[in-house]
Formats: sequence, structure tokens, C-alpha cells
Amino acid sequence: MTPDPGKELPPLKPAQILALALLAAAAYGVAFSVAWGAAAILLAIPCLCLLARVGTARRAFYTGLLTGMAMYVPHLSFFFSVFGWPAVALWVVAGLPVGVFLLLLNQAYRRFTPAWAMWLTPMLWTGVEYFRSELYYLRFAWLLPGQAAAFLPGIRLAWIGVYGLGFVYALVAAMVVGNRMSLRVAGAIATLALAVLMYVPGLPPTPPNGPLNVAGVQLENPDEQQAADALDRLAAAHPEAQLLVLSEYSFVGPVPDVVRDVVRKHRRYLIAGGIRVLPGDDFSDTAFVIGPDGQDVFEQGKSVPVQFMADGLPASRRRVWQSPWGKVGIAVCYDVSYARVMDDFVRQGAQGLIVPTMDLAHWGAYERRMLHGRLAPVRSAEYGIPIFGVWSSGTSQLTDRFGRVIASAGYPGQGDFIAGPFDLDQPGRVPPDRLLALAATAGTGVFVAYLILRRISAMRSSRRVVSETR
Repeated sequence: MTPDPGKELPPLKPAQILALALLAAAAYGVAFSVAWGAAAILLAIPCLCLLARVGTARRAFYTGLLTGMAMYVPHLSFFFSVFGWPAVALWVVAGLPVGVFLLLLNQAYRRFTPAWAMWLTPMLWTGVEYFRSELYYLRFAWLLPGQAAAFLPGIRLAWIGVYGLGFVYALVAAMVVGNRMSLRVAGAIATLALAVLMYVPGLPPTPPNGPLNVAGVQLENPDEQQAADALDRLAAAHPEAQLLVLSEYSFVGPVPDVVRDVVRKHRRYLIAGGIRVLPGDDFSDTAFVIGPDGQDVFEQGKSVPVQFMADGLPASRRRVWQSPWGKVGIAVCYDVSYARVMDDFVRQGAQGLIVPTMDLAHWGAYERRMLHGRLAPVRSAEYGIPIFGVWSSGTSQLTDRFGRVIASAGYPGQGDFIAGPFDLDQPGRVPPDRLLALAATAGTGVFVAYLILRRISAMRSSRRVVSETR
């Protein structure tokens, strides 16, 4: 298919490129740094779609790379406190997906008509987004457009899935900047409707208290006695809570005897993070479940260890815990970021998720409140089940099955308690966007292969012409 020259859109001027890049970065900043600013995401994506109309593929890539860094780096500044100067390389990696998206969309405009490029936009956006979030070694599933409304009534829209929302946003954005007035009008109306739905109507009421209540205490790097004392205070303060939770890496090894004694004393269940030593000096970052008699009843290892950290080996399998109150999935820390991991628990019938987490205090409050803090609400809204995350240094969260945060603890909040009802009334359901995301990724791969074959064909033709002229 060849482009229709009469419908090609003029390339952008340098001043326009700069203005669009700054506007995209500013809108992304508002969407993710201000709880009520989610609708700004609907301005950022159209700006990116327009940026694909620069003169060359190379310029599109570098424009996208720099714009992506401007969008993401302000939110990921805490990387420096974690990795030091190597964080600069990770910031560049964070911007790469936007560069790739603009390169591919630029090629769609150059190879096809603007109308075809518009319809390809949501596929390319979702394909790149799913790949960068779920499929490669440096996968990173934060700052997705579908997470923007995590603290608003519009979290309900996540029932279609966070990648499905990204697909919808990209489609509407492509219409807003389309080449026909009718498309632009339709896109503007759809954008306004999506923006309104982020704020009204309100969420349904939180389900009434069920048979299970949970409670947790925030502790960063406690010794065994400190953990036991805090757990003792927690059990006394919340006698209604049958299940107590401590954070990831609460112990260097399995749960110690002094803590098991507290569990026996109060006759409660405990979920706590520790280390399962493996052969060959390896280990698994593990969440242990201790019964009221102080004995191990279940454990689940971390599925996706954090890259570039001594975070153990990935779990060989995932299982749900058949608790006395229903099926519970136990995700360790950043496992909750990854749809492919969480979907597995839900397909096994999980009716709720418990997430022991270690976030160190020096990483800063912004990381857990505005970035990591979006994950539990979004997952609850996606799956329709509650999530209880206990973090070592705040801000621990308890969400209901609609994605509403019904309890939280402070930052750094050492020794803070968090408690509330944990509604295991119904199993979760995997949102319908997962097949769409896989299809979009496959379609993007086909498009990349098409571009590569076109490039090879053009190079062969060029060589043939040169050979014939000699």
C-alpha cells in the first residue's frame, strides 16, 4: 500500500517539536504526580502521536527517546539513591520505548496513508507498552497510562485491564490528531467522555465486613526480637485480625522461633517475608505462612527478582494458599507489578492477594505513594479482589475489590499498624485485555519484520542498480 500524497500531513517544525515534547512531559507529570491530575494523560498521548510526524525515522526515534526521558525521569529520580550513577543508563532505557513507538509510528505514516497510520497507532502503542512491561529482562510496569486514575473513581475503568485502557487512550489520541475533521471531532468527544469518567460517578460502597480481618506492622530491617515485640503489640491491638502480616525480608532466613512463639501465644496466622536457602549458596526471596500452632503451612517465592540486586532466584512455580477463609495469592513485593504473574494467581482462583513488600525509607515517599502505590488499586480493579500490601517503610495499603484504598499507613511509619476487613467473597477474573495485548505485541512484531524486509529489499535493489551501471 502506497501513501496518498494528497493526504500526507506536513512534517513538524523544530519549535513545534519542542513545544509538543514539553507539553507531553508536563502532562505526564501532572497525571502521575497529582492524585487528581489523571485526565492530563489524555493530553500527553496525542502530543506523542503528533511527534511521530517529524521528517525522518532517525529523528523520530531520538525525539521519542528524549521526550520519553523527560516524561519518566522526574518520576524515577529515586533510581539514583538505589543505583548511584548507573541510574543514568536506566533512565535512558526508560525513555527507549517512547523512542521505539515514535519510530514505528513515523514509519507507518511514511509507508501507509495517514488513515492507516491512525488505526495502527493503538496496536503499536500497546505492543511496545506490553513488551517493555512484561516480556524482556529490563521489564518495568510503572507509569502506564492505564494506571493514571489509580486514586480516582475512574479506577473502575481498569476492569478492562491496564493495557486495554492504554489501547483505548492511544486510539482516541490518534483520532484527535487524525487527518479528517470528523475523526478529530469524534476523538475530542471520546476524550472528554473518558476524562469525565475518571471523576464521576463514585465507586460502589466497600463490601461489608466478612469473616476475615487482616493486620500488619511496618518494620524496616528489624532484628528478631524487635519483630516479635511489634507483632505482639499488633496482635493485642487488633484482636479481630485472624491473619497478621510482616513485610518482605523481615528475616534473614525462615521465620525465627521467637516470632513463632508470639503466633502461638495469640493463635493467629502469620505471613512474613524471609529467605529460603537453596543449594549452591543460592536463595529464594520467600513469603512464609505460619499457622496458629507456630508451624509452617505454606510458602511462596518471589517470581520476578529485582534486576541488578541480590534478590535471589525466581520461584519455580506459583500456587495459591488454600486458607481457612478462601484462596489467597501471595505476591512478593514488585511481583504485583507484572500482569503475567498476577494473572496466574487469579486463574488459580485467588479471592485476594497478600503482598509483603520491602521499600527502603531512603528511596523516598514519592516512589511508594505515587508509583508503587498505584499498583494495588489498579490490580484490585482489574481482578475484582482485595489486596493487602504491608511495606517495610510505608505506605502500606489495603484495597477493596473495586480498587478503593480503605486503609493505609504512613511514611516512613516505623511501627505503624494497618488493619481492616479482607473480603474473600468471590474469586477474581482476568481482565479481557490480555489477549488484546498479546495480539498487539505480535502485530507490532509483524510490522517490525515488514520494515526490516522492506529495508533489506531496498538495499538489494540499490546494490543491483549499482552493479548494472558498472
